[in-house]
Amino acid sequence: MVDRSYQCKDVLILAYQSFGVLFGDLSISPLYVFKSTFSGNLSNYQSEDVIFGALSLIFWTLTLLSLFKHVIILLNADDNGEGGIFALYSLLCRHAKFSLLPNHQTADEELSTYHNPRYSYRNPQSPTVKRFAERHKKAKTALLLLVLFGTCLLICVGFLTPAISIRSAIEGIKVRSSELHYGVVLIIACILLVGLFVLQHRGTYRVAFMFAPIVILWSLSIAAIGVYNILKWNPRVYKAISPYYIYTFFRDTRYDGWISLGGVLLCVTGAEAMFADLGQYTAASIRLSFFCIIYPCLVLQYMGQAAFLSKNFAAVSTSFYASIPDSLFWPVLVMATLAAIIASQSVISATFSIVKQCYAIGCFPRVKVVHKSKWFRGQIYIPEINWVLLVLCLAVTVGFRDINHLGNAYGLTYMSAMFVTTWLTALIINFVWGQSLVLALLFALFFGSIEIIFLLSSFIRISKGGWVPLVLSVIFMLIMFVWHYGSRKKYLYDLHNKVPMKQILTLGPSLGIVRVPGIGLIFTALVSGVPATFTRFLTNLPTFYQVAVFVCEKTVLVPYVPQKERYLIGRIGPKSFRMYRCIVRNGYKDVQKNEDDFENDLIMSIAEFIQLEAEGSGTLEGSVDGRMAVVRTSEKFGKRLEISELERNGEASSSMPPTILNSSKSHILEYLQSTYEMESPVSTLRRRVRFKLQPDMNYRDPNVKDELLELVEAKQSGVAYVLGHSHIKAKMNAPCLKRFVIHVAYLFLRKNCRAPAVVLNIPQTCLIEVGMNYYL
Repeated sequence: MVDRSYQCKDVLILAYQSFGVLFGDLSISPLYVFKSTFSGNLSNYQSEDVIFGALSLIFWTLTLLSLFKHVIILLNADDNGEGGIFALYSLLCRHAKFSLLPNHQTADEELSTYHNPRYSYRNPQSPTVKRFAERHKKAKTALLLLVLFGTCLLICVGFLTPAISIRSAIEGIKVRSSELHYGVVLIIACILLVGLFVLQHRGTYRVAFMFAPIVILWSLSIAAIGVYNILKWNPRVYKAISPYYIYTFFRDTRYDGWISLGGVLLCVTGAEAMFADLGQYTAASIRLSFFCIIYPCLVLQYMGQAAFLSKNFAAVSTSFYASIPDSLFWPVLVMATLAAIIASQSVISATFSIVKQCYAIGCFPRVKVVHKSKWFRGQIYIPEINWVLLVLCLAVTVGFRDINHLGNAYGLTYMSAMFVTTWLTALIINFVWGQSLVLALLFALFFGSIEIIFLLSSFIRISKGGWVPLVLSVIFMLIMFVWHYGSRKKYLYDLHNKVPMKQILTLGPSLGIVRVPGIGLIFTALVSGVPATFTRFLTNLPTFYQVAVFVCEKTVLVPYVPQKERYLIGRIGPKSFRMYRCIVRNGYKDVQKNEDDFENDLIMSIAEFIQLEAEGSGTLEGSVDGRMAVVRTSEKFGKRLEISELERNGEASSSMPPTILNSSKSHILEYLQSTYEMESPVSTLRRRVRFKLQPDMNYRDPNVKDELLELVEAKQSGVAYVLGHSHIKAKMNAPCLKRFVIHVAYLFLRKNCRAPAVVLNIPQTCLIEVGMNYYL
């Protein structure tokens, strides 16, 4: 009983918090739905039946697509509690092997988040379809393109939502000040938009507590206004719920009614956010919020507007603000503006998350992902995307003088994204849930046919604003696909030209070179073998560090990888070689909070691996490439090595260099490094620690202690990062299209994105770049 009461309390708290994130966009739709619906020739039909027919269309669209599809069905298609297009794609890749990620390992399937208990033991009912999809690469590529197109549409939503929501809220001023020039409204909207995007880097943790009460108050207010209008103007409006009025609507309006569907579909804009942001809440809390507050409030508001318009059709262009009682006008206008800002903020944050997920699976150029410890889990900021969204948002706000054209673009974008989600969900029903192919097709045909009807109506308005998001979506998708194509070709070149381990082993423990104190981290995309970057380095400079670690950071198609399962450690060659392999596994939504701790976590993981290997049946001396072991860092960190924080003297006294560690470096090199770290603002912020062995630790094998001691001494001497600096070229006999993609498109993206060292937060004093020519 106590546990159940706590569960109910948690659901209620999450339901309350969800208002500020999930429902802002959906709750401000009444600002522009009726206005956009009657923007064309439909304004010539001024009968009560037409108004009721439009209301009936809005009611059933909201009920079928928002309530039934998203709230009742789609919230069940979560990936370990996460939602969105990438969650659906991740589920399909894990259960139907659609993935195009090149460095998949069997060990990845042992992650605790890889298998969902609800889906693991269900067998699909159509193995023929599944086998066909798994065997044909074109089917996998087509699925990836579909997912990328859906994400590009949602990126377009990221700048269309702030434009239409804030502008619609501000235009209410013209209802009370009809002499106000259009340019003044536009300037106010642009100022709010600029302020919204400029403040993105500060996060929302300080003001987020106000989001939920504002949206709740806004929802209750529009519901109260709806009830007021129903009672005052037309209590018979409840009859419009009957689908009969949809029939009479199309019977009377015919082609003009068909075109008006592009405005009706705006009533479900924002429904996709309930599924996309599922990870921050629970399905139960979202359903509670929607059933109890959002859905009834929206229905009452739409009924109230319809009742008002049935007696005041001349005010259709400003129906929402015109229906507000005079004494409540200015408070409602302020709340509408605040709700529009909250809705915009949620969509912008979701856009950052979508771009980060694309980047994680190798389908977006390198960007800087910022996450601060004060921010909420999953909240990130991407500077490049922020400014691109701002420019596009201002462009459509100023460029579309008629807000109905902006509504056309917004509605077409959102409905297209929902159509993509529908077909992905149909695949989930069959391949993941194990339901019959017939049931999956019924789902796709029922909801897909509704969405197709709205899309066809929207395409009629494509010349009036609808072309903008489609063109931008195609451009974004081309950028993503070119980057994915180039990155995959580069990986395959690395895979084909990797050095066999037997060749390395013939060189002996010294590798035929001089081994100097320190640790060298060789970054590579390969999970096995030695990259050509390493051998090229040894060819040009026949020396390397006493401890060599091949580091592969890769993405596993799960939302999050638990910290204790993140590091996969193995040994390369005999123990005397002091060569290790570390595979760092991240989920597509993982955000590294403390990038400076990577070195320390890596050292502790290797130390744990050395001890675990000695305690168990470790790899045999002289093996080519040792078995990998998951180092459960959260359980054993600190038992083998002691870690202590070093004071930064540079902070206490700017005239003195930082503390110099005891190492094998010359005094001149140590002084130069410490002076650089004192002058560099990035280096002074990095966490500096010292490792040492536990004094009271007993070791069964004395060689373990020697190896750990050598590891600690190497860390004291310093850590160097070895990265490949690639020069990409197409083969001489490559087709013209491939040469254009590689030489022009892909190289342009590489030159204008973040460098790998910046993304990994590597200080310049520790960076070694090795030039490599790639012929793709």
